[in-house]
Amino acid sequence: MDEKSFNKLSTEEERVIVHKGTEAPFSGKYNNFFKKGSYRCKRCNARLYISDDKFASTCGWPSFDDEIKGAIKRQKDVDGRRTEILCANCGAHLGHIFEGEGLTEKNIRHCVNSVSLTFVPNNNEPHIAKAYFAGGCFWGVEHLFEHKEGVISAISGYMGGSMANPSYRDVAYGNTGHLEVVEVTYDPAKVNYENLVKFFFEIHDPTQVDGQGPDIGKQYLSAIFYENDDEKEIVYKLIDILKTKGYEIVTKALPAGTFWKAEEYHQDYYDKKKQKPYCHVYKEKF
Repeated sequence: MDEKSFNKLSTEEERVIVHKGTEAPFSGKYNNFFKKGSYRCKRCNARLYISDDKFASTCGWPSFDDEIKGAIKRQKDVDGRRTEILCANCGAHLGHIFEGEGLTEKNIRHCVNSVSLTFVPNNNEPHIAKAYFAGGCFWGVEHLFEHKEGVISAISGYMGGSMANPSYRDVAYGNTGHLEVVEVTYDPAKVNYENLVKFFFEIHDPTQVDGQGPDIGKQYLSAIFYENDDEKEIVYKLIDILKTKGYEIVTKALPAGTFWKAEEYHQDYYDKKKQKPYCHVYKEKF
């Protein structure tokens, strides 16, 4: 980036962000701060973290167990031991990353200086929206959406059932009524809802009545959970277009309910395994 476009920093902010200093523990304004929103780089405004990944570590600095995909750069610290984390967009020093502490399921901690961050509440984020898709095993749906341009994140979880906070075992064996669903967070300035729905229809088989590929069962059925009438109208419009092309669509359009995030071992499954989805492939339909 051109440094002329950077935000002006105070003396303390420059000490930490440019000269790789550290603020005093328990002194930062975001240390004990848990409002809903996102955290941006103080120097260039790039989005780095979301509040869902922030946790109370009691270490004295804001702690996150995940990052926005592609937002963080890692490099060996000058001390030769620790791993430094920087804004991938402008190189601003954020803090350090630690693993193996067992503080969360992800077993990782981004230890970040408050002065390196700017918090933006959810209601001030005009370029953030969510969409919910069920198309068989959520591993493949999540993987393909995460690599879709304009998508900020994709999270595997459950929606549509009667039980609060269900586990994978509850959904798979308990007949709770939940489907395996992926929550897609996206930037409407880069990709619109209709484009995401088209993409969803093109990465799975919306004509299979009993599941998806070899995954058979009620939790694997095809569905789109809409949040308003505009989304509902788009879903039915695209279903009608596919029907005119000869597809016997069985995908259900359902009102969105509470989304329950799945267990950590389900998140980024194919990236962790360094594998490709076994029953989800892209096939142009529109």
